[in-house]
Amino acid sequence: MDASTVAGGEAVLIATAVGKRFPGVVALSDVDLKLHAGEVHALVGENGAGKSTLIKVLTGVYAPDDGTLDHAGRRVHFARPLDAQAAGISTVYQEVNLVPLQSVASNLYLGREPRTRFGLVDFRAMNRAAQALLDSYGVPVDVTRPLRTLGMGVQQMVAVARAADTKARVVILDEPTSSLEPREVDTLFAIIERLRADGVAVLYVSHRLDELYRICDRVTVLRDGRLVHTGPLADLPRLRLVAMMLGRDLEEVRREGATKFEGEHTAAETAPVLEAVGLTAKHRLHGVDVTVRPGEIVGLGGLLGAGRSETAMAIAGALPLDAGDILVDGRRLRTGSVAAAMRAGVVMLPEDRKADGILPELSVRENIVLAALPRLSAAGLVSRRRQDSIVDTFMRRLRIKAASPDQRVGELSGGNQQKVLLARLLCMQPKVLLLDEPTRGIDVGAKAEVQALVDELAADGLGVVLISSEFDEVIEGSDAIVVLREGKVVTRLEGDEVTEAALLAALAEESDG
Repeated sequence: MDASTVAGGEAVLIATAVGKRFPGVVALSDVDLKLHAGEVHALVGENGAGKSTLIKVLTGVYAPDDGTLDHAGRRVHFARPLDAQAAGISTVYQEVNLVPLQSVASNLYLGREPRTRFGLVDFRAMNRAAQALLDSYGVPVDVTRPLRTLGMGVQQMVAVARAADTKARVVILDEPTSSLEPREVDTLFAIIERLRADGVAVLYVSHRLDELYRICDRVTVLRDGRLVHTGPLADLPRLRLVAMMLGRDLEEVRREGATKFEGEHTAAETAPVLEAVGLTAKHRLHGVDVTVRPGEIVGLGGLLGAGRSETAMAIAGALPLDAGDILVDGRRLRTGSVAAAMRAGVVMLPEDRKADGILPELSVRENIVLAALPRLSAAGLVSRRRQDSIVDTFMRRLRIKAASPDQRVGELSGGNQQKVLLARLLCMQPKVLLLDEPTRGIDVGAKAEVQALVDELAADGLGVVLISSEFDEVIEGSDAIVVLREGKVVTRLEGDEVTEAALLAALAEESDG
């Protein structure tokens, strides 16, 4: 059957036998993709599968080395992203690419601002149109506020609304719900349904299977840069989809469960490596206590806005405190100082790796050794041999996929970027590792590797604080869970109490109070 008849719409964007190569790496090989009008098409695969590269080929960031692109029935060659945008292809990336210092309205109409008869920007008309647009999508926000004053979830919704309003024929959504609350996910899906009804082709990239099966019509699976499967998503059982993504036997996936966490860890029966007592920051934290022993993984449970990231930032010295004490190995730490925390052996993997973590223009080597340079230097000189030894050790241990240590980090997949950040922290030989959404935006294969690595680090005696918006990850990965709501501790679950039912009950009980 001709694919253009599938899902009730014509094929508006067709990639045929696409190939893309980088030095030492085949990123894509003989990949086909067809997007149809009025269809939501899932693109899935583990990190390094080629999803990001394919998106960049479709949007003019990369020119394909092999194959062809056809858009609206015509052969096209996008020399730059602006060419793809002009052709009606709009992309919303996982890390929001808007202008944070400008207003919400200015971001919505960037490059297409309404003008007065004198050629000046008509701010009044622009603000009215922007407010009406977001109100129609159920996004209650003052459009005159600077974008940076809004939460990541609302910023993501603004980016999606902008893409939906540009009269695009193809909208590409890259991990669009990674920063959204459940209510905002419902709003996003309402926008997608409107796009579908308007005959727009939507390419939906996500690692969250529940969302894929809820909103997507068809799916394309990539693995190691090659096409594995394309077909109706409803016909594909979830476990078989995971098995295809990982290249593993279906029965193996069925046996090994949802995560790669191995369960309870043996925390040393010694004094805590970390004690945070009464952490208080105005409007954000209210008397939060967290205790972690060597070899123990303590999860921070709660919904978005509960204060989990703020607690980790306070411990790491990135959030000034009004009150509270932090002790590492029994020694009081000067709060509000990242440098003091790092010297004491407390390091943090931030939630937003693009803004707060990686330096994309630098190499893998430079990113890994950056924090360890003072320790590697002698008389102001840094030994290349010692650098190479550290980099080689951590690239092997963390199984970082790169053409070489000199490859730019910005060219790596999201999962490998996350591993580079972890390597940078681990080469500082920390005592406490704070992980804020360590598997956010990475696929099931890279997620499993990160989860197994966290287990190994705890087994080696590291104290770990784990934040994740996925309940399975917090429950299966934690020895104890500190449950937070509105910046306060609701309860601490230990041992056999660490269950999904107990966590949900704690959250529900507090919300009823």
